[in-house]
Amino acid sequence: MMRGLTLLLAALLFPTLAHAQDADTLLRKVDDHYNRLSSLRARYTEHYAGMGLDRTESGTLLLKKPGRMRWSYDQPAGKLFVLDGKYAWFYTPGDDQVQRVPARQLDDLRSPLRFLLGRTQLKKELGSLTVTQDSHGIHIAGVPVGMEQRIKTLTLDVTPAGAIQHMRLEELDGATTEFAFTQVEENVPTRDSDFTFTPPKGIAVVDALPPI
Repeated sequence: MMRGLTLLLAALLFPTLAHAQDADTLLRKVDDHYNRLSSLRARYTEHYAGMGLDRTESGTLLLKKPGRMRWSYDQPAGKLFVLDGKYAWFYTPGDDQVQRVPARQLDDLRSPLRFLLGRTQLKKELGSLTVTQDSHGIHIAGVPVGMEQRIKTLTLDVTPAGAIQHMRLEELDGATTEFAFTQVEENVPTRDSDFTFTPPKGIAVVDALPPI
């Protein structure tokens, strides 16, 4: 009787422990992958669906530690989002103003990627964290800390080596934004000017909340 109970407890307990260890290992792979990088360049496709809109945009992303990123859109051409470490800048050609937001107040859907620009620790960056694995890859899901009033779930699809291939954000209102990353180049040369934004002549700078 005792032996049967022991075997039953082992069958129930060991898979749980193995799953926890696997999840921790997968999270460390992502942390370690990005902590060894100083910069990254990738092509991205962005798809937004919500509030009666359904649009797809694309461009090139450039990241550099500490705390800098540049999203250069080619569809629509000239649209730009720059995080220079102090401010985030949002500009679309044809607009008569550029929006500027202090980096510490940034609540933009691209901002979850900022955890890659410092010392990556997914366990601290995402609440209600879950890790699953299937034939399509590894899926890490949670709620970005500080964005609980806007984001329901952030899901990262990563390779076995820990590289993020796809990011999906579901907002509390049901809107979704997805980013797919391709042609990734790591530790690429960058210049300070890559993360500097100078408003075009005649364009006003407005301190405001960022657009979607």
